[in-house]
Amino acid sequence: MNFDGFIKNIAELISRPLLTISGTEVTLLSVLIFFVVIVISVALSFILQRALKRTLTHRFENQQGTLAAILRLIHYSIIIIGFGIGLQTIGINISALFAAGAVFAIAIGFAMQNIVQNFVSGIILLIERTIKPGDILEIEGTVVKVIDMGIRTTVVRTWREEDLIMPNSIFAQSTVKNYTLNDNEFRLGVEVGVAYESDMHKVIKVLEKTARDLTWRKPQPEPRVLLQDFGDSAVVFGVYVNIDDPWKQRVYMSELRKAVWFAFKEAGITIAFHQVDIHFDPPVTEVFTGLTKIK
Repeated sequence: MNFDGFIKNIAELISRPLLTISGTEVTLLSVLIFFVVIVISVALSFILQRALKRTLTHRFENQQGTLAAILRLIHYSIIIIGFGIGLQTIGINISALFAAGAVFAIAIGFAMQNIVQNFVSGIILLIERTIKPGDILEIEGTVVKVIDMGIRTTVVRTWREEDLIMPNSIFAQSTVKNYTLNDNEFRLGVEVGVAYESDMHKVIKVLEKTARDLTWRKPQPEPRVLLQDFGDSAVVFGVYVNIDDPWKQRVYMSELRKAVWFAFKEAGITIAFHQVDIHFDPPVTEVFTGLTKIK
């Protein structure tokens, strides 16, 4: 067999139809071209990600999770575009293919709606940048610190050093308190009730001095002492100070409570506790009195 005959046989082999999809014949050559396009897409994605990571590392020095999410989004976009180009290259009409598999696509869509929802939420969070790695959040009553953000999920850490993997849809659809959205300043306070017989001027002075003596509070603004309420068994005061680290609020509130406790003990001020007085109507009192006399 001469060389020309060999080339002719190879050409016939790679041009021979393997199957037909939506009226389009798929040959070995078209399949090879499809895989070449996919490989080129993967290589292009890898090169582009390395270049962007090298360029944007300094800009996102404290936001590695955000940078990783951007790079993943670029990777997915290039792969999807490459896949579409590959299908068009081998002669498959993408619109016809989608039309043929519309029912199957709808079923897959319903099955993966939560994944798609979280994926879209991740993109929204990435674009809006209202939540970033390192932020202190309160979600459904739980205070957490954002460790890493991905396209589908976000990793957060609780005060108990527990790492939670939360779907991005929670952040996009729920009301979230971001204590560090604009700055790290946070105002915390505790409440304490004193007996009605207490010297209120003395109580206020002790609370003000106790708050001012805290070494970990921000110097400005000054601490505030507010009369919160006239309770059933106590006059309730609130003590408020500013701190520069919301993540430590639980520890600082404990320190403030201990400081108030010892200051009241030293000043002889009584911290009130709940009391209930029971009063009987005269007929009931007479019955109990009569029973006592009979005994």
